[in-house]
Amino acid sequence: MSLQTHPTRSERAPVTVFGPDFPFAYDDWLTHPAGLGQLPASRHGTEVAIVGAGMAGLTAAYELMKLGLKPVVYEASRMGGRLRSQPFEGGQGVIAELGGMRFPLSSTGFYHYVHTLGLQSRPFPNPLTPAARCTVVDLEGETHWARTLADLPALFREVADAWASALEEGAGFTELQTAIRQRDVARVKALWNQLVPRWDDRTFYDFVAQSSAFQRLSFHHREVFGQVGFGTGGWDSDFPNSMLEILRVVLTGCDENQHYIVGGVQQVPMGLWRHAPTALHHWPQGTTLARLHQGAPRPAVKAIQRAANGQLEVTDAWGTARRYDAVLVTCQSWLLTTQIACEESLFSQKLWMALDRTRYMQSSKTFVMVDRPFWNDLRDNGWPVMGMTLTDRLTRGTYLFDNGPDKPGVICLSYAWMSDALKMLPYDTPKRVQLALDALRKIYPDVDIASHIIGDPITISWEADPHFLGAFKGALPGHYRYNHRMYGHFMQHDLPERERGIFLAGDDISFTPAWVEGAVQTALNAVWGIVHHLGGHSAPGNPGPGDLYPQIGPITLPE
Repeated sequence: MSLQTHPTRSERAPVTVFGPDFPFAYDDWLTHPAGLGQLPASRHGTEVAIVGAGMAGLTAAYELMKLGLKPVVYEASRMGGRLRSQPFEGGQGVIAELGGMRFPLSSTGFYHYVHTLGLQSRPFPNPLTPAARCTVVDLEGETHWARTLADLPALFREVADAWASALEEGAGFTELQTAIRQRDVARVKALWNQLVPRWDDRTFYDFVAQSSAFQRLSFHHREVFGQVGFGTGGWDSDFPNSMLEILRVVLTGCDENQHYIVGGVQQVPMGLWRHAPTALHHWPQGTTLARLHQGAPRPAVKAIQRAANGQLEVTDAWGTARRYDAVLVTCQSWLLTTQIACEESLFSQKLWMALDRTRYMQSSKTFVMVDRPFWNDLRDNGWPVMGMTLTDRLTRGTYLFDNGPDKPGVICLSYAWMSDALKMLPYDTPKRVQLALDALRKIYPDVDIASHIIGDPITISWEADPHFLGAFKGALPGHYRYNHRMYGHFMQHDLPERERGIFLAGDDISFTPAWVEGAVQTALNAVWGIVHHLGGHSAPGNPGPGDLYPQIGPITLPE
């Protein structure tokens, strides 16, 4: 549910994920005709290990291949990582998006690859957007039907106005977002660097509760804000998180103007695996990552250590050890202590502290395929029989996906986080579906959802998957220093020799966890780092992130 009252994007330059911690234009770097860099000819064909075939791993592998290296991708589970589009059996291509499913247009690095692959996107049916057609808000047993914010009771508009006022009061929202829109690096740095020490140690809830606007209102207003949220639904599960994390989301437009990828987002990483770039160094035209791997990645990584000759030795699940001059690790950081025997001396103790203190959030989804998009049927009063639903019941968010009147539709019966997700953790799929149907029946007593279900339901709890251990990072107060250490690790010129050559990427390494743009940007940081580690440099006239990092990198807080 969008609770923002700022001017529309069409009135100003578009917001992109440009900083605010490191305001580097990744989209411009990617599209520059000079390319991302150059390597010595003697390095062409050099193997580089990539641990993890998600968006970060395959972005880096794709770009490193273009530069003339030979990425060797390892994958423990399914390719695509948390971009997982699972087809329903017999569903004629109908899919459930088990991981990332909505992608803000401000994610220009990610959309660079979407467009490169010729994929299409459409507006996501978020609450109170035209794509949702109808939004149903059910709180404390009261149900409200709406197409816009104006259709809801005054209470909701009061909450929306209070949130906008809190952002202005606590973060100077308009001035800072304007600087991001205009890509005014100096202004972004000046404004954001003042906010980091102010809000690193304080929670999202503290920001809301202590703002003048919300203090003038009742506790119930804060409660409604937590249940209904802004942009993508209820965010009370984020109330304990550092306010810096929430500010990044709203400043860079991650909470609005979201699209889904037609046919499933897993097509993006898999497309990079199969795509033959036109601009290639060293490799013949038609080369793809799939061909370099004879069609499949190598098995799971079980150990990473420094070999006697100084290279990094990677051992896979079947005991095969191979040595590399550079290794990029893109799996979630906890796996370096639970799934992979990673030699301790490869990282400083300060960095190990950051990796181990990463806090992952839980997430649960339950999907069913239905015979048709029956929710478009109209009631006697002209409203659809169902709408995109936000509620304080255990389903929390219910989303409706219309694939056309002649194709089966999909309902995400429940999308929940943290404690609401944990409520589902012990139960099998039929029980989860039944619990969701029972909750929705209280909102729609005259709608027989179950009679429309076809095929087998699909559900996931990311925290139960041993290859992930959680859905995405949620930084707690005081975690800025940890994030800074992980994010800046690609700058290795000052590291001891024993710590060089192993790189980190992924949305949990970024300052924008849970958003795919963080995976893309940290992958590109690693590309720069690996190229320079192997004796290469940025292309003339197109400086990379590491070239500008000393001047415009994240502010350093005292230890």
